[in-house]
Amino acid sequence: MRRRSAAVLAVVALAAPAAARDAVLVDRIVAVVNKDVITLSELAARTELAERELQRRRIAAPARPMLQRQVLERLVLDKAQVQFAEETGLRIDELQLDRAVQRVAHGNNLTLAEFRRALEQDGVSLERFRADLRQQMLQSRLREREVDDRVQVSEAEIDLYLEENRAGAEGAVEFDTAHILVRVPEQARPEQVAQAGARAERVRAEAAAGADFARLAATHSDAGDALQGGALGWRAPGRLPEIFAQALEGMKTGEVSAALRSPAGFHVLKLLGKRGAGTAAPVVQTRARHILVKTNEIVSEEDARRRLITLRDRILAGADFAELARLGSEDGTAARGGDLGWVYPGDTVPEFERAMNALQPGELSEPVRTPFGYHLIRVEERRAADVSVERQRQQARQAVRERKADEAFHEWLRQLRDRTYVELRLEER
Repeated sequence: MRRRSAAVLAVVALAAPAAARDAVLVDRIVAVVNKDVITLSELAARTELAERELQRRRIAAPARPMLQRQVLERLVLDKAQVQFAEETGLRIDELQLDRAVQRVAHGNNLTLAEFRRALEQDGVSLERFRADLRQQMLQSRLREREVDDRVQVSEAEIDLYLEENRAGAEGAVEFDTAHILVRVPEQARPEQVAQAGARAERVRAEAAAGADFARLAATHSDAGDALQGGALGWRAPGRLPEIFAQALEGMKTGEVSAALRSPAGFHVLKLLGKRGAGTAAPVVQTRARHILVKTNEIVSEEDARRRLITLRDRILAGADFAELARLGSEDGTAARGGDLGWVYPGDTVPEFERAMNALQPGELSEPVRTPFGYHLIRVEERRAADVSVERQRQQARQAVRERKADEAFHEWLRQLRDRTYVELRLEER
């Protein structure tokens, strides 16, 4: 069978233990979340998934009871988000879901029928997959509405970012970091803060003594990435919370930070790596044209492909690309003959960029599938260009926005968790 993308595997993995989840043997309630419940079978299925994910990442799994508590907390947060989304009017309708499933299938170079068979081979029903995908879409839109769309970045913040991360400056670095969060509830009592601080200090001491940091994160961290070993990946200082960047600045690779206090709680960091991150090197820009045919209830995937293959044959026979784009493209660039202008890396969706980068100037692509539909792409020319001042400010704005959105989302999740009625019954028998 053809290889499936990592992003899709993550979605498939979420649905994978469908048999365990759907089979009703001896079940009981392990948590009450507002007016909803989490059952032991749900918890068992997600714990099994977490174990497989930890194994895939080569992270030693915590003891089963500890892992169950970690997974249960993730289920509580998921349930709270979905409830809030639905209570406040967010919906994913069937048409939106159908299109999302089709994008996942095509992203794996599979037809819908082939994708269904692939899911069944993994023990997952299409219905279970759709339900989990709907939940992910709902949570993503909730974050966009409640957090991302409200983040504002001032010109002063952009100036400060550029000053701190001067393009091409000597010593510009990126950090590969992992973290552990010990959460502190909003309006916590002094004794709760002290208990959390003591817990964070115990974890820090274990990490500093050489314990496997990824396993400590999977065991103790209250962050959403705990079961990924707390990995944050490579980030420039400007894309990290300020307290993280300040702590990492004076650390050596392999070192563990002190317990750092933030509004969310206590953080313990480990610096996994450090590298130069000069950003002033010239980048390759591409000037391209495209023709877009969108798919919908009337225009099927095969119809869109056929239309573009016909247009491609006409262009190869001498027809003018720009004229055909003006007449047939369903993109806003149609009036310009499909001209995208000079495109920087990252300006287009990955599927489009990969296909565009594979073309030589003057070369015409086959039909290319993206979330927007099917495209015919022609590269006009390429050039090496320094990043303009405007571009630098745009990149800085995006970096600051991402950092602020991450911080705001973690704080929003903490507040949602604190105001959600949760009754844990895992220890009951």
